[in-house]
Amino acid sequence: MTINQVSIFLENKYGQMNDVLTLLANANIRIIAATAADTSEFGIMRLIVNDPERAFTILKENNVSTNLTEILAILIDRTKPCAFRETINYFTQAGLNIEYIYTFLLNGKLALVLRTNNAEGAQEVVRRQNLEYLYKSDLANL
Repeated sequence: MTINQVSIFLENKYGQMNDVLTLLANANIRIIAATAADTSEFGIMRLIVNDPERAFTILKENNVSTNLTEILAILIDRTKPCAFRETINYFTQAGLNIEYIYTFLLNGKLALVLRTNNAEGAQEVVRRQNLEYLYKSDLANL
């Protein structure tokens, strides 16, 4: 199972991020998790929000360069020693390359967001290891 992430491409200019966040705030879109990476010319902001399809539409209507990206989100018991490493190791042992990851807390569990070079292979790892998915419905009510 995957969830949608909103990926936003921003020029590396003063106020660009704030403008995007203001559009989402004015539409009552709740940001659950965010990460940003930049180069000298542009940045990519990745967001997990309560309503990604609506966020995508609002941004597109305001000429913001954005995409919806399917990502895998797994819930991990953060009190279990080495759980994060073990989870990553499952993907490594399956020969999957992790393109990026980030985490956030959700209801006392660590939500691990990741994108691999093989979405079907990643979903098979989750099934085989009986990992707990984060579902779209889990985000809608936050």
